[in-house]
Amino acid sequence: MSKLAAWDSNPLKCFADFIAGPDFALTSSRQRDLAPKPLSPESAAIYRFMFGKFAAWMLEERLKMSTVTGRDLQRFVALAHDGQRDLNSKIAYRYLRLLERCYDYLERAPNPARDAIVGIDRAQIARDAPMTALNADELQRFMAALPGQRADDDNKASGWKRRRDRAMQVTMALAGLRVAEAIGLLVDEVGRQPDIEGALVLNITPEQKHRTSYEHTTTLPKEGVAELTAWLSERAELNIPGALVFPANLEGEPLHKATVYRQVKATFGRAGLAVSRAGGRTLRNTFASQQLRQGTPQSELTTVLGLALERSAEAYKYAKVNEETSAPEAGPTAKDA
Repeated sequence: MSKLAAWDSNPLKCFADFIAGPDFALTSSRQRDLAPKPLSPESAAIYRFMFGKFAAWMLEERLKMSTVTGRDLQRFVALAHDGQRDLNSKIAYRYLRLLERCYDYLERAPNPARDAIVGIDRAQIARDAPMTALNADELQRFMAALPGQRADDDNKASGWKRRRDRAMQVTMALAGLRVAEAIGLLVDEVGRQPDIEGALVLNITPEQKHRTSYEHTTTLPKEGVAELTAWLSERAELNIPGALVFPANLEGEPLHKATVYRQVKATFGRAGLAVSRAGGRTLRNTFASQQLRQGTPQSELTTVLGLALERSAEAYKYAKVNEETSAPEAGPTAKDA
């Protein structure tokens, strides 16, 4: 069986074998060593995740490595990640460069990934906007606009979901959790007792979370501990089955990420914060940016965030953060008039 036929038959296994051996390093334009250096386990995991998404897309589209065209690949990178991926984004370019190396190894000519790269505006890639993070004043406004603060929320039958959302958003903002990590957070991963500073340890494991999550430990500061512990107490009183800290319903089923996005976006709206990405990613960016500004070493932040590579944490140095200003006092509202 030819290499290309083998990749058509089992692309995931063939790709895993490819990146585990010396051939992958030899396809790199940067590789100049006589003895190619093997990939680190962390880098290999990232590449396998990326190729896994491509393989799943090929299956959905009834395509194979031997039949994919350059136009198909442009369609893949433009529509990847819930249809929000810009063809000129950096991740689109990285996908195509990875696939270009695969097709070089398979000796397919012309190389469809190289053809697809021609359609990317390299100058536009360099102008990608930096990630957005809130400054301290904006974070305070976000926290003041959290759900679950209205008087009618005292009714546990109708208000428990708002109090769940409140505790979840506090945990995301102050502990730096990914949305998938918040959705999949387990009761047993929450520390039993606060430490001497009043903070609560969260031991994050990949179980029931995003498959790119790595086991790591982060800390919810005392400012957020009361919200989380109050919710856990209410969750126990409601007798919600299962192990999820923030379940979707009283049956203990998991939340959908789109639901979390809508709830976080609503909080941004109530706070009057106009940001380019009003979702959980901005909260995580805010946590990471603040950690760096407070002097947390980049290597330590990498561990706290559960990142595979230290250079991934470096991007948070360049997050777009507005200059902090004191929030103006609230004026009279129409209700007061």
